[in-house]
Amino acid sequence: MFRPVASAPNARAASGAALNARIFSFVGYSLVCYLTIGIQLAVLPGYVHLTLGYSTMLAGLIVSAEYVATVLTRPWAGWIVDRRGAKTSVVFGQLLCGASGLLTLTSAFAHRLPWLGLLLLFAARLALGASESLVATGATIWGIWGVGVENTAAVISWNGICTYGGVALGAPLGVVLLTSFGFSAVGLAVLVLGLGPLLLALRQPAAPIIHGEKLPYHHVFRRVTMQGLGLGLGSIGFGVLATFITLDFAHRHWSGAALALTLFGALFIFARLLFAGWIKRVGGYSVALVCFITEMCGLIILWQSHTRLMDFCGAALTGFGFSLVFPALGVEAVHAIPPQDKGTALGAYGVFMDFSLMITGPVAGAIIGAWGFPSMYLFAVCAVVLAFLLTGMQALRRRERAIA
Repeated sequence: MFRPVASAPNARAASGAALNARIFSFVGYSLVCYLTIGIQLAVLPGYVHLTLGYSTMLAGLIVSAEYVATVLTRPWAGWIVDRRGAKTSVVFGQLLCGASGLLTLTSAFAHRLPWLGLLLLFAARLALGASESLVATGATIWGIWGVGVENTAAVISWNGICTYGGVALGAPLGVVLLTSFGFSAVGLAVLVLGLGPLLLALRQPAAPIIHGEKLPYHHVFRRVTMQGLGLGLGSIGFGVLATFITLDFAHRHWSGAALALTLFGALFIFARLLFAGWIKRVGGYSVALVCFITEMCGLIILWQSHTRLMDFCGAALTGFGFSLVFPALGVEAVHAIPPQDKGTALGAYGVFMDFSLMITGPVAGAIIGAWGFPSMYLFAVCAVVLAFLLTGMQALRRRERAIA
């Protein structure tokens, strides 16, 4: 039977394009979910602090409430993926995203009662956090089984492009919605985006459920702990940037905070598209080490910045550096996990990032209150240095085992 020549450039290009399109048909749900997250990130801290009149620390806590829910629901999401299927996880996640939008929309009409508006926003953030767990984990595993486990790194990379691409696209969209139509438009957008993809998800074929003896969650969690710690520490830079750069710009009487978030996301996506293949070529640990060095440079620029241009450059370089951290360490985390537990493993690995982002809001808010906005970037630099050292130790151990 005739087969196309594998080495032909056109055949390879067509095959790669078809694979990417197939992957996107699954991880596109993450794009929609994180678009709703980005819409709120650019406007929520300012709304809580400037409109409702609460402190920067409380604004950080409201943002972090989403990550609290994500941390708590990651094990549940992994359980649903492995036992009920990735499609079920995505569908439930989209429903919760719609519920978050409805609560946010309702809170917009309670601004005259700040305590009620804050309470509704808190509930909305919890729903969105659970949605993120279900959609991100489900879409990734759905994609892995849809295109084959040999393309795991590609699926994780494309899912990351969708997540941070969603944040990058959502940030300026949130600003436009708020300034043009008010905060109620933000809630309405989240509601529509949450429920909109449901019909498409229901029509897609479900991923297979892999049967076999399931490992206890704490065993899976322990196996991914070292990689997860590196991810969590490296995520603090993103958490600081995403949560407080809008308030930092407002404090300096600058415009363009949404552009800084967009530059972060744009360079993040660019690095994913250009360098994702290096994870297979040189290994996840080597890629992660280079990423951490680059992210550190971006955060140092933000720490020392005195102009908007420096902030834009620092945000872009931070996004470029952080881009491949999740897939690089994620491939190392899940490669030795049995197929029937990959959803649980991916969920457990993601917990570290969620926990990092959960504590970054209030901790960075407290640091800002004590020492000012630049100090939060120094805090992030120190965290990334620790991530670099921890990942370097793992890389050395891997090399020593290979020599032995």
